[in-house]
Amino acid sequence: MGTATLGELIGRHGVDVLEHLDRQVEVPVLDGLQFQGDLAVIPDLQNLAADRAAQEVPAAGIAVIEAVGGGHEHRLLPTGELTMFAPLGGGQDLGVLVTTAPAYLAHPEHGYLGIAPGSYLLRRQREQADEERLVAD
Repeated sequence: MGTATLGELIGRHGVDVLEHLDRQVEVPVLDGLQFQGDLAVIPDLQNLAADRAAQEVPAAGIAVIEAVGGGHEHRLLPTGELTMFAPLGGGQDLGVLVTTAPAYLAHPEHGYLGIAPGSYLLRRQREQADEERLVAD
């Protein structure tokens, strides 16, 4: 699968990242388990996508984790091919992503993460402190 530099992806999608991140670094497109801060991209081995009503992700993308309380959003971006997302109603499991071409997650602090064609579960990480809570990014 092809790669693009961080600078090329910023130019293509218009979602910028923090200034200290190297715009010349190549962003690989991977098909396995990946993490972007508090967000996990998990291959959909249980075929969760089969029974979900998904919506096409618009060119401007969608926030799969909203920016709340000083945090930053994780924005899912398509590459022009069919990219579908089926929200799972909140909680730790955010939704199911199905894409026929590479898709990207953009985050101001973490840069871009490339996702190969396939089906994936997007899940928030959680931590156990005095009580269980979702990880804040």
